[in-house]
Formats: sequence, C-alpha cells, structure tokens
Amino acid sequence: MLCLDCRVKWAVKYFFLADGWTVGNVWESGGPWNEGGWRRRPQIKRTSLCILEHGEKFFLHEVENAVHMVEVKPVLPGEEGQVIGQVVLKRLINAEETIQILARAEAIYNLSG
Repeated sequence: MLCLDCRVKWAVKYFFLADGWTVGNVWESGGPWNEGGWRRRPQIKRTSLCILEHGEKFFLHEVENAVHMVEVKPVLPGEEGQVIGQVVLKRLINAEETIQILARAEAIYNLSG
C-alpha cells in the first residue's frame, strides 16, 4: 500500500497554455529550477487534450509536483525561438480545478495521433 506522503510526492499539477506560446523559466519551492541540483530538466508534458475558448486553442500541460510556477511567453509566428517581449507567470492548478475548467469549456478536443 502506498503511503499518503508518497502519493503527494508524485502528484501532478496542470496548466493550460495557448497555442503559439511556450514555457520559459520554471520555479520550484527554493526559487528558479536548478538543473544542476536536480540533474535534469523539470518534467513538463503537453498532453493531446485541448480546449477552445473564444476561438483560441489552449493545450493542457502536466507538470511534476516539484514545480511551483512557470513563465510562459508567446512565440513569433514562423520564427521558432524568437519571443515577443510579453511574459506571464502561470499559476499551476490541481486535477479538480482542471476538471472544472474542462467542464465549462466551449469545446474539448483530443488531438492524439
């Protein structure tokens, strides 16, 4: 049987990110993510699930529990890696909040395959 502390350690957090935006800096509890200390990059995965809100696609992303906040920024169309000066800090949400957002979305798409 798995203890509660073990389950919390492996819990997943989520955020929705508009199509055309990318993840920038990542923060953990002690400040900016330290790849040297963790010996790896933070685990952030874009899922195949997206919602439509006001005509714009927002993809659901999963993040490991150690991540507390992410910086997101728009990418210039056709210029991968080039970002516009606008940056937003994104608060992460839990599974219950994710379900609430999905329930009130205009449309939900599974873009797998």
